Formats: sequence, C-alpha cells, structure tokens
Amino acid sequence: MECRRCATPLEKPGDFCLVCREANADTIVLEAARDRATITMLYEESVTGETTITTIPEDGESEVVELRNFAGKIGDEIRRKRPDEVYATGDRTVVRSVRDDVHYSFYRVDGDEPVEQVLQNRGDRALDVVDRPPIEKIGGSHTTLIGGRTGMRAIQTVAGHPHVKKVIPGPIDAGGKGSQSGLRAKVTRADNGGNLRMLLRDGSSVQENRVVTTARDREMGERVREDLNEALENEDLR
Repeated sequence: MECRRCATPLEKPGDFCLVCREANADTIVLEAARDRATITMLYEESVTGETTITTIPEDGESEVVELRNFAGKIGDEIRRKRPDEVYATGDRTVVRSVRDDVHYSFYRVDGDEPVEQVLQNRGDRALDVVDRPPIEKIGGSHTTLIGGRTGMRAIQTVAGHPHVKKVIPGPIDAGGKGSQSGLRAKVTRADNGGNLRMLLRDGSSVQENRVVTTARDREMGERVREDLNEALENEDLR
C-alpha cells in the first residue's frame, strides 16, 4: 500500500506516513477473541486494510504475561496507524488490556458486523471533542461526593470521556435502600438534548450527577451513555 497523499510505500496497510506526516487510517475497528484479534483500518468511508494477530492462551501465572504480550502486539499495530478513534468488540479481557496499553479514544461496538456498523455511524465523529483533564470538567455548587476516593474515581472516569463537557455533582439523598455491594455507578437514559444523569449508590446514600455532553440529540447521547457505562464496567464500578 502507498500513502494516499505522497505515494510513499508503506510497510503495512494503513500505517501513518513518516515522510509527509499524513494518516492513512482515521479509525480502527478491533474484533478481539481470546486467541485472535482482527484490526480493520478505515479512512473516511473506506476500508484501507486488515491485520490479524494471534496468540496461544496460557493458564495460571503464565496467563498474565501472555495476555500482556498479546495486548502489546495489538497496541503496537494500533499505534502504527495513529487513528483518531478505536472501536472494539469481543473478549472484554483482551479489550481492557489493549485499552490499558494504548491512549486513544475507545468506543464499544456490538453486533455481528462491527465494521459495517461503524461505517454506518460515521456521524458520531461530528461530535465535538473536549480536550481538558477530567478534574477540570467537574464543577457545580455541591462539592461532596459519596464513596470517597471510589466516588471520585467514578466521576473522573465519566469526565474523562472526550464527548463529556462537564459533570455537575448533585445533592446526596441518604434515605435510599441500603446495599452491601459498595459504591456502584450507572449512567441513565439521555434527555432530548443529549445530556445524561449519573447515579452513584453507596449503602443507603444516592447521588444524582448531571453529565453535560457534546451530543446534540437523544440518539447521540445514548451512544455516549453506552460508552460511559462500558468505561464504568471496565473499572468495576457498575
């Protein structure tokens, strides 16, 4: 494959061109199984290439090293492309390990044809990205969070999403039903403007927090909500 801009030969399809500094893939779709991962490279409305990476799963103590190496190989392929975003589906353990290895915006995609689904939903990329540290997105008149450090970790997980503008903590209701499961977090259905609510529950205390997003309508807000709940689940907070 050649660079789409300067025609320099690329070592692998979709690689970032080091000659003209131009990306040849703006989106990656990762389909992960425990023993095999397929990376599909997209540029605008077209598929530019596909790469498959395999591993032989180990058991016991060896699994930690084997999984880390597998995720590292996948991460290396993603970094070669320098995409704007990554969509992932499949084995959650593998996806979580890859997310820990790379620093790109990750979104969950489900269904039997993830590449086709991503191509059909390219309108998501029209959402504005808020490039600020999570702590700078937290504001409002209520500064107390339930759950202590765990509550703050949940808030920062949500605030870290690129399509979240602000998280506004609400008052704490201590009259709820008690729970022994520790702090749990959940992002609820989007309103007509694409904004969300995040509920924190810790014992008998409940706190409702407003999440302001860059989504323009309920449909786009729902896609942000799915991403946020996936991120909370990956942090064992749901």
